[in-house]
Amino acid sequence: MRLGFRGKTFLAVFAVATAAVLVGALLLAVSVTRQMDQRIERSLVSETRLAAELLSHHQATSEAAIDDEADRIGRQIEARVTFIAADGRVVGDSAVARSALAGLENHGGRPEVVAARSRGLGIARRYSHTLGTDMLYVAVPAQHPLVTVVRLALPLTDVGQQLRAVRQATLLALGVALVSALALAWLSSHLLGRRVNAIAATARAYASGDLTHPTRDYENDEVGTVARVLDDSVRQLAGRMAELAEDRARLEAILTGMLEGVLVLDAHGRLQLANRAARTMLGLAEDASGRPYLESIRHPGVVEILGQALGGRHPDGIEFPAPRSGRTLVARAAPVAAPSATGAVLVLHDVTEMRQSDQVRRDFVANVSHELRTPLTAIRGYVDALGDEPVESAEREQFLTVIARQTGRMERLVKDLLRLASLDAREEPIENEPCALDDLLTSVVRDLSPSIDQKRQRVSVRVDPIVGPITIDVAKLQDALRNIVENASSYSSEGSRIDLSATLESRADSTWGPGPAVGSAGGRDAASRADLRQSLVLRIADEGPGIPESDLERIFERFYRVDKARSRESGGTGLGLSIVKHLVQRLSGDVRAANRPEGGAVFTIRLPYVRSTTVDS
Repeated sequence: MRLGFRGKTFLAVFAVATAAVLVGALLLAVSVTRQMDQRIERSLVSETRLAAELLSHHQATSEAAIDDEADRIGRQIEARVTFIAADGRVVGDSAVARSALAGLENHGGRPEVVAARSRGLGIARRYSHTLGTDMLYVAVPAQHPLVTVVRLALPLTDVGQQLRAVRQATLLALGVALVSALALAWLSSHLLGRRVNAIAATARAYASGDLTHPTRDYENDEVGTVARVLDDSVRQLAGRMAELAEDRARLEAILTGMLEGVLVLDAHGRLQLANRAARTMLGLAEDASGRPYLESIRHPGVVEILGQALGGRHPDGIEFPAPRSGRTLVARAAPVAAPSATGAVLVLHDVTEMRQSDQVRRDFVANVSHELRTPLTAIRGYVDALGDEPVESAEREQFLTVIARQTGRMERLVKDLLRLASLDAREEPIENEPCALDDLLTSVVRDLSPSIDQKRQRVSVRVDPIVGPITIDVAKLQDALRNIVENASSYSSEGSRIDLSATLESRADSTWGPGPAVGSAGGRDAASRADLRQSLVLRIADEGPGIPESDLERIFERFYRVDKARSRESGGTGLGLSIVKHLVQRLSGDVRAANRPEGGAVFTIRLPYVRSTTVDS
């Protein structure tokens, strides 16, 4: 039996639809099964951590109370809860009676317990002899006097039941999809066959000639009329589509280059367009286009103003933190009301830097006020004491000493603030001159020798011979080094060691901008220009207590102190390291702090290396 065009179309459409449905169902079943299994595992991990957190707040002092806590938590989360002591004993279990705890095996060697102690999280699947079934185990460390590890277990039979439900739903959906594919295939073949019979003549004309200049003279029948209308329509559509493609390309180029995020919804709330900035800010998936905005946008405030805009209202803008990135965004939505289309437009602005700058300004004003108020209060108090009543000579001398010390502290603070303001405004010019680096480091140590000698500290200076003389602003580099070495001496114990070293590194090993302009004091030849491909690396290492990891990124902020009480006792203003950072940046360099593996802190200054051919004697 020979099939006609309609029969072939029906079989082809049905075969393709069936194959697509089968492949989609298989992929969906595998994907959903995997995702559900992972979700169950993640959920059990979260519940285990929650149980550990709950236990850390439960200051039970007896094993009986610990076992009661295990039972209570087990009932709430519907999982087996086990509390394990430091020696591996089970001190609480929601699935085992308290009297039977002593008969349980030592759990110290269980894989999940070992992993939890070494890596902070242990996950294992195995057969449980206690419960007689396969189990999924998750263990995490606990902060409790009697319990070191909290473990949760879930029978894999429960997991399998949930997965079987997913598979059954998938099979049901597959059956419905196949029936729908059969109906759609029949309908498609019927409509397509009727259309082909109606436009066959016009289709042959298009296939044999130029669409813009038809070569056939159509007859004045219905088919000819349809063919001529289709021909004219095709030419008009071709021109309009070219214009639309050009306009769309321009629009996409504009939106791609915008820093603001732009998101467009149609009248039904489906996402029609989102530029790269909007996708990044809202964490949208690549396949979000065409889907309802409620499925892609998770922030309730953004959802609310989009709903208002779709309803024709003009909502006020909102400020909210971006998903995952934590940046601060401002969102504004407006309705689209055109004769041919309706919907809504959302515009997102990233105001993180503006908010941070505002916060830095407020913190700076608060810190300056606090730092000035403290010595002023002390000075005012002692001045009042001197003026209120007669004071003994010894007390007067003590009061005046305190006033002088607090006045000096204010002078240092104002001097450092003025120095920072000058560096921020780039008012201090770069005055390059040739110098020998070993002499510069030695002079820094010599300037600080009174305090270093008082603590019987040893300072070593080592300059790699390949460094040679350099051209740089000596005063600024000396100020930066003096601040860091003074810090190292202040925070290091008596008899400790401070190491100063200088060497060269290839620019390929670090990221740098263009080197600094070199003044006429040192001159520069072809060899000097070649040296700009290298970096001068200065390291100051001490044997002090080091810097807490949480403070490493903030120690260069103004008024930020790791040990606030100690800094004030030593007369520090809290601006030293901030001045160091600005001085090094003024020299087109970079400064960073880290902790040494053997103990102590190390500060690393990287500067563009400009070799000098002459050094003043």
